[in-house]
Amino acid sequence: MKNREQILAAIQDIMVEMFEMDPADIKPEARLYEDLDFDSIDAVDMIVRLKELTGKMVKPEDFKTARTIGDVVEAVHRLMQD
Repeated sequence: MKNREQILAAIQDIMVEMFEMDPADIKPEARLYEDLDFDSIDAVDMIVRLKELTGKMVKPEDFKTARTIGDVVEAVHRLMQD
């Protein structure tokens, strides 16, 4: 999983599976809290899954500034470069 499209697809899969969201709603500009009704517990669950997916140590603070799906994609992309 190297490029942003692959990361976005993985995030979509996780969100559909874990939170029963409509994949069409999970687009880069979608706002996590306003558009997708995400909460802090969802965010922690998501971080655990991303850690499993990437094999990287994912820290909640890596995602604290994330407001959109695109922000999450960028955060994961940065982690994958390390």
